[in-house]
Amino acid sequence: MAVAARARRAQVTRPRVIVLAGETLFRSFFDAPRQRRLGRGFDWTRVAGKSLTPALRAGLREADALVTTWDSPVFGEELLALAPRLRLVAHCGGEVKRRFARPLFERLVIANAPGPMAHLVAELAVTFLLMAARRVDDYRGALRRHSNRIYTKLHLEGAGPDTLQGATVGILGFGRIGRETARLLQPFAATLLVHDPFVSASVVRRAGALRVPLSVLLRRSQYLVVAAGLTEATNGLLDAAALHRLPDGATLVNVARGGLVDLHALVAEVRSGRLRCALDVTDPLEPLPTNHPLRRLRGAVVTPHVGAASVSVRHAMADLVLDALERFARGARVRTRVRPAMLERMT
Repeated sequence: MAVAARARRAQVTRPRVIVLAGETLFRSFFDAPRQRRLGRGFDWTRVAGKSLTPALRAGLREADALVTTWDSPVFGEELLALAPRLRLVAHCGGEVKRRFARPLFERLVIANAPGPMAHLVAELAVTFLLMAARRVDDYRGALRRHSNRIYTKLHLEGAGPDTLQGATVGILGFGRIGRETARLLQPFAATLLVHDPFVSASVVRRAGALRVPLSVLLRRSQYLVVAAGLTEATNGLLDAAALHRLPDGATLVNVARGGLVDLHALVAEVRSGRLRCALDVTDPLEPLPTNHPLRRLRGAVVTPHVGAASVSVRHAMADLVLDALERFARGARVRTRVRPAMLERMT
């Protein structure tokens, strides 16, 4: 009898968690072992939908914590009234600034999980750089023609400087992705330049790079990796004038946010043959329209936002979310909390 009573009391006091995701997306983060881990410590329910449905409103009234994804609603200050018991929001991803009204960061613990994405996104950036430097797409195109002239040309004339060795690679933004890109590039003996007003020259120097003003970065970068956050200050930063400052033949690699680059101006530069590009992001035009020129234009490589799409990354993000939930439940500090002062530098 006493054991049953204690079990009932334990169940009553278990924190109530609402997971905001459709079933398929949810399972891509929380496989069976992670669902069991969630169930051991929490009374949880999953609610699908990108809007405030009656089912979600009912769940919010009882929620102590929320787990959100990129298919969750965007919440304003009204969340505090809709969810009077709510104390924690743990987001499966990195972007929280545009998903939650700023006052919520003062009143709630809002945690994100961007760390696991950095290596794979940087890996894709380096893949793009190597493809561009080694002219993989050009040679692939040549071999699709009914001709073997490319063999003769290379036999007689040799190739150009098809290597990153000795090339100048610029990195715009030196957060997790920018730093990991620099680390992965070390064996290729490229000259690394970095522009990031929030990172000191000494930090950049320790990563084997040189901190420079944006004007210098643009003027000298044969390859430019865009890895900055999308903020009011960086939105449209690489406009037509900025792109025009890049050297002839330069390649722009964007693995950050599409809004950093004026896509119309970039198309014009690539169509003219002066610049090349490799893009994993094109937001707000995402998915990229099926008739968009960048999907077929020579000198352009586009992938469908695949940088951190691996399920292994999602599992790692779920682990961080579970850690945040468990630490919060026992009164410990949530290590991935996003503080209001951090928002200025975040997407």
